[in-house]
Amino acid sequence: MAPPLLLLQDARFSVGTTALLRDATLAVSPGERLALVGRNGSGKSTLLRIAAGSLAPEDGTRFLQPGATLRYLAQEPDFGGAKTALSYVEAGLGPGDDTHRARYLLEQLGLTGDEDPRRLSGGEARRVALAQALAPSPDILLLDEPTNHLDLPAISWLEAELAASRSALVLVSHDRRLLQTLSRAMVWLDRGATRRLDEGFASFEAWRDAVLEEEERERHKLGRQILREEDWLRYGVTARRKRNMRRVGELAALRQRRRDALRPQGGPRMAAAEASGSGTLVIEAQGVAKSLGGRTVVRDFSTRIMRGDRVGIVGPNGAGKTTLLSLLTGAMPPDSGAVRLGTGLSTVGLDQKRDSLDPAAGLAEVLTGGSGDTVFVNGVPRHVVGYMKDFLFSPDQARTAVGVLSGGERGRLMLARALATPSNLLVLDEPTNDLDLETLDLLEEVLSGYGGTVLVVSHDRDFLDRVATSVIVAEGGGRWQEYAGGYSDMVAQRGRGVETEPRAAPKAAGAAAAAVRPAARLPPAPTRKLRPRQMHALQSLPGRMKTLRDGIGKLQQALSDPGLYARDRARFDRFTAALAAQQAELDVAEEEWLALELLREEIESA
Repeated sequence: MAPPLLLLQDARFSVGTTALLRDATLAVSPGERLALVGRNGSGKSTLLRIAAGSLAPEDGTRFLQPGATLRYLAQEPDFGGAKTALSYVEAGLGPGDDTHRARYLLEQLGLTGDEDPRRLSGGEARRVALAQALAPSPDILLLDEPTNHLDLPAISWLEAELAASRSALVLVSHDRRLLQTLSRAMVWLDRGATRRLDEGFASFEAWRDAVLEEEERERHKLGRQILREEDWLRYGVTARRKRNMRRVGELAALRQRRRDALRPQGGPRMAAAEASGSGTLVIEAQGVAKSLGGRTVVRDFSTRIMRGDRVGIVGPNGAGKTTLLSLLTGAMPPDSGAVRLGTGLSTVGLDQKRDSLDPAAGLAEVLTGGSGDTVFVNGVPRHVVGYMKDFLFSPDQARTAVGVLSGGERGRLMLARALATPSNLLVLDEPTNDLDLETLDLLEEVLSGYGGTVLVVSHDRDFLDRVATSVIVAEGGGRWQEYAGGYSDMVAQRGRGVETEPRAAPKAAGAAAAAVRPAARLPPAPTRKLRPRQMHALQSLPGRMKTLRDGIGKLQQALSDPGLYARDRARFDRFTAALAAQQAELDVAEEEWLALELLREEIESA
């Protein structure tokens, strides 16, 4: 095996009195693909900064092979005095680097290079910083949450660019799909120490759970040993006469080990506070249209959102996702068409910018609204410190100012506040930004079990697959289309993912970019034949649809009995629910069959 390009050994770092890193190790060999994972606040960004050389550890050693080039993407880039985006990217190039690559990368990321770094949005700033990190094709790339604030086309492009890169990669990300595609080894940062798994992310969670289960068994053995030592301490002859201080010290050490082992193990616990139920119909939009700044953002869009639906909204940046969300929730009036909101709605929103958080306010103040030390969840009073623990905040953080929290901690705080507010309609704008994988798992469970309705804007493909019952996609030119299922279901029905809307590019710059990396500009042309799964679905769906129609007919016939409701209310409710479920399943099957049949005809006529 080749010697590592970068080696960090026994790194230690503390924040105040808290040991953030204890004996952390990171070794990066040429071409290696490492994913660094751990809870929010566990020190991932700190470890990357130490590895990059921008932060000195309190103890430990860092070695970088002489002549090796390294680039680090921070979560919050510093543009210094750069006058344009292009000059900032070019400043990161070394002697012999291709200057055309800087403009090529900016164009691929939807920028011209003439932008003023001081006026960039969060997404634009992330794209410029990415271009600077990628431009020199360094030996080592350290990327801290590279997909934050990026839209789906940019994420797909970045995924392909990194997959084709020869640089060694250390990646911190909450995007499961990205981790599954790129990682070949995992480094788990847990309680200040690192563990390594020489397999990709697909194997990580099972391995992590096995490690935690083994620790649980060891804690059980340790507890039994403590009981034996306490028995000796109370009743042993030696203890009564001589007080063997060595054994007393060993008992104290055992207790400390148990405290250290138990302290971080509680996982996040979430539950959404639910208001009384809304009506069956939550939102109905008929022929809605909206233009902003002379551009049509929404054109003739109609939908019906029922109680319990979990609707994802996806599209490239600038497509109008937030505008559509505002139209559907009644926060913005349409230019034409109508939006009707259901009865009894109690709406709670979560904004992606966390702008509603006062940087000077303490955590407890944010959760209680500055009144007392009690939070009411589903009408039940909870002490604010206990509620904070559910979201992985320690008691001593109760007075911590919001401004010093990490991005992931601010995300958890926003979730804690939103989920404590009674609601039956959750409106979430990029809720997954900066969250760790465990908190994401819990959020997905909460949303799946939430009795109300959810509208969510997200670029996280895996999150949408796990949560959404339907996805509304920007089709371009202000047109929006709704597809049943999650993101992968949408891609299967639509035949493609989310693309960037066409953008004119300067011809000269475009030619230079093509000369640098011609293969990366366009995805490979799709195969012109149905895949085996599609062929099977095309053959089996007609039979499935017939079975569903027969079942629907029988249920409708049973429900046509005018005396059924009065005679057997439970049976009536059961038949009604079954009818709605089978009708929804039939609608999905018909849409899938139609999409596949159109694809088959298109292929045969080609």
